[in-house]
Amino acid sequence: MNARLADPMTEPQRLVSAQAMSYASVGNVAVGFDILGHTVAGAGDRALVRRIDEPTVRIAAIHGCVTDLPLEASRNTAGAALLSLRRALGLRHGFELELHKGIALGSGMGGSAASCVAALVAANALLERPLPREALYGFALDGEAVASGSRHGDNVGPMLLGGLVLATRDRLLQLPVPEAWHCAVVHPHVVLETRESRAVLAGGFALHDVVAQHANLALMLTGCQRGDATLVREGLKDVLVEPRRAPLIPGFARVKQAALDHHALGASISGGGPSVFGWYERREQAQQAAAAMVAAFAAEGLASDALVSPINGPAATLVAEAAA
Repeated sequence: MNARLADPMTEPQRLVSAQAMSYASVGNVAVGFDILGHTVAGAGDRALVRRIDEPTVRIAAIHGCVTDLPLEASRNTAGAALLSLRRALGLRHGFELELHKGIALGSGMGGSAASCVAALVAANALLERPLPREALYGFALDGEAVASGSRHGDNVGPMLLGGLVLATRDRLLQLPVPEAWHCAVVHPHVVLETRESRAVLAGGFALHDVVAQHANLALMLTGCQRGDATLVREGLKDVLVEPRRAPLIPGFARVKQAALDHHALGASISGGGPSVFGWYERREQAQQAAAAMVAAFAAEGLASDALVSPINGPAATLVAEAAA
């Protein structure tokens, strides 16, 4: 097999394999539980998908920072997403999948979502008529549900489209954010499973807190639309989820304060945690904050890794293709 080269004088060859990269994400973005997220450059999962004659999905290998994931397709987020794609389109052929994990599971950076989005983007390239990105959303939700137990799009949505995305039950909307705005994300070397972090949310919320959260979300979204940092700073405050999840993250209060001390527009838990993020008007601020947040985790006895990225982070992308 040779790498595909564009040649308008020859008939297009059928692709037999494709590889895609899907980047990390900040889910919820404090005030948008399960519906708002943005991508983060610098970390991601890769998926190599091969077209096979057998009408099935099989996982050949898993490499990288996480290798002890299920090889049974229906129990793996990427495998489940491809099974859903096959069923919906009535495909006669199948897919063989290799994953390379670059995002730790239980990190709060969309590790399970990245695998299924990368797999879908690669598999989509192998179809005779590839689907628009938005059309892959439902399949990605099916994959995400395997890991978290629910169909929520705050991670897979931004991975599919890039940048800040509003992900409802059946719609994705890419939202404007000033290009200069950056995010600092710090991941401590501890694991917090998504199901555990969701379990602490059981039970009701006070009506006045729900109203306050709605107001904060409206302020934050309006601030992004207008490029108004003052509105975002006023709204980027989670009064519902963060208070319940914060005790699960060692040193969270210290790390959040370090983020705020460096002029953050807001700071909170990334996804289900334990990663912590802050938004900034300039990259330099985000870099300084990231160092301070790493130091804050270190003061709690935890090593951590930091990423600094534009809030308008990258969408999942094809990185290689091969034709018969």
